[in-house]
Amino acid sequence: MSSLFSHGQDPFGSDDTGGQDPLEPVVSAVVVPGSVAHAFAGFTDHTHLWWPLESHGVYGADSYVEFEENLILETADDGRTSIWGTLDDWQPPLSFHATWHPGSTALWSTELLVVFKAVPDGTEVRVFHEGWEGAEDPEAARAGYVEAWPRILAKYARFMGSPEDAEEEASQPSSK
Repeated sequence: MSSLFSHGQDPFGSDDTGGQDPLEPVVSAVVVPGSVAHAFAGFTDHTHLWWPLESHGVYGADSYVEFEENLILETADDGRTSIWGTLDDWQPPLSFHATWHPGSTALWSTELLVVFKAVPDGTEVRVFHEGWEGAEDPEAARAGYVEAWPRILAKYARFMGSPEDAEEEASQPSSK
């Protein structure tokens, strides 16, 4: 049955326009040398030593990023702070899940899951970034992270002692 009003839409979606499909998660991975516990600590306890704040920070290269209690926080050299996300599932050394909104507000959050898994060459660190409908501009946010996560993980891999070609490996698309 069609709507009583010519401009109305069927609330049950039986019109042929269809709903908007959610944007696919961005998945990026890198293998780093060492144990799962070592990789987790390098990612969460020493983020300030490898995160590319000059290109992926709110306050620039002189700021400091850290996991502080249940927050991922960036602090400028003048003391200003920006909350990047809130940790809602903390499973050291295997994974963590957080809301993610660097440079924005919690209102425009996406979701970040980072998983650490032992592999023959060390530890695979896999980032699952999704929930794009929560971003202010979902398509632009997703497109930005398709480019950013491989570069960010390559910096982490180099910090953890991976060879220089880790950047090429991290840049390769990864399936879910």
